[in-house]
Parts: sequence; structure tokens; C-alpha cells
Amino acid sequence: MRIIVEKDYQAMSKKAALMVASQITLKTDSNLGLATGATPLAMYEKLIEMYKQNEVDFSEVQSFNLDEYCGLKAEHPNSYHYYMYDNFFNKINIKKENIHIPDGSAEDFNKECRDYEESIKKERGIDLQILGIGSNGHIGFNEPAESLNVATEVVDLTEETIAANSRYFDSKEEVPKKAISMGMATILKADRIVLLASGKNKAEAIKDTVSGKISTKVPASLLQTHPEITVLLDQEAASLISKEELSADCHFIICD
Repeated sequence: MRIIVEKDYQAMSKKAALMVASQITLKTDSNLGLATGATPLAMYEKLIEMYKQNEVDFSEVQSFNLDEYCGLKAEHPNSYHYYMYDNFFNKINIKKENIHIPDGSAEDFNKECRDYEESIKKERGIDLQILGIGSNGHIGFNEPAESLNVATEVVDLTEETIAANSRYFDSKEEVPKKAISMGMATILKADRIVLLASGKNKAEAIKDTVSGKISTKVPASLLQTHPEITVLLDQEAASLISKEELSADCHFIICD
């Protein structure tokens, strides 16, 4: 595990964008696993800038999103489908047929999960997976629990996650209670993973993620088992990390 601490959110986002661009430069037909939420927004903005400056080409890239709310149509302004098109896809040259997002309005969610999992396998898996993290340590919508899903499944959202996401809705009651999410095994099969976190509200979750202890009560802690994981943080998100608690093979880098 590599932990890289940048001075602030913008510096962290620039580093993340450079990592994505480097992946595409090395493999033009890369399969990218993408995340939504507030944290990756500036990364997407910087990738759009790089595209406009002809520094990165998305024409052969395929994308696979981590999750989607159950019950929201693609055109709903709070769906992750809408988020991705509005904040990223409409502003780069990725082909529509190369975009994969779970269908939140599917008639049969179990079939949708199986089909989504098969679509990832069909395209040889994910080369680079971008992740955010919830304040309770969830990644995708894999919530803290006694056991975790292996593959893409319908999951129940915790009250904590519903409350956190209610800021995007008119009320807490409007937040969907279920979502389709990639499972932990699917995420961990990615060749490379970059976990992004920013702000003091993520510091506790990051501490629990990198502390050397693995628990399904902190789903992100399972990332410690991956051979190519980079945790990219701003100083606030990294504020509770204790070097003494890190495993011996963990590389801790603080950037000026």
C-alpha cells in the first residue's frame, strides 16, 4: 500500500487526474472503474481540462461505475448516471457504447446485477479502479456488516449513508434505501486501485482503513490485501494516521 498525502484537495485531485491519464497513455483501451460523490469532482474537472488540451484521449476507454441507486431513472438529477454524464462524460470523447453504469430502473435487479458482473468479465476486468470512501468506511455501497458481498449485488444502505447522501436530495425521505453496488471481490480484482479521501470527516475512516487491521466492519480495510493500492489524501484526511500502526510494507509519502 502506498499512502500519498497532498497539501490540499486540489493538489490531491490533480495527482489523481495524472494517475488516470498515465494509465490511459500506457494502455489506450483501458477499462476504468469510476466513482461518484463530491470527492472525485475536481479530478474529473482536471481530466476534462487535460482532454481539451489534447493531453489525454478517451476514445478507446471503457468505463464501469461502482454503483447506482435502485429506483432512480437515468435522467433523474440524483442518479449516478446523470452525475457521470453531467460532470464528465458529456465533456470528453468517450464513446457512449463504452460507458457502463448499473440500471437503477431495471425491472429485475438481480438480473441487472448478474449482467453487470458479466459485462465486466467480458471486457477483461478493470485496469484502474477509482474509489471514494464513506465516513463509515464503505466503498462503493459495500456497507459495514458481518459479511460482505463478493460480486455485484443489491445492497441496503445504512442510516448513516442515507443521512450523508440526503444533502443531495430535498429531504432524507427521498433518498433511496437500496442500491446496486460492485462487490468487494469485483473491486479487488482490479489491476490497480486508487482510493481518494479529502477532509476531516474522512480522517477516522482512513485511519481505520490503513491501520493494519482488516474487518468487514470497515470494508475499505480489505484494500490492504491488494498488491497495487494507492491511498491518495489531503492533509486533513490523513490527520489521524499513525505511522506506528502501519504495516511494514506500507509506503507513507508526504508531498510538499
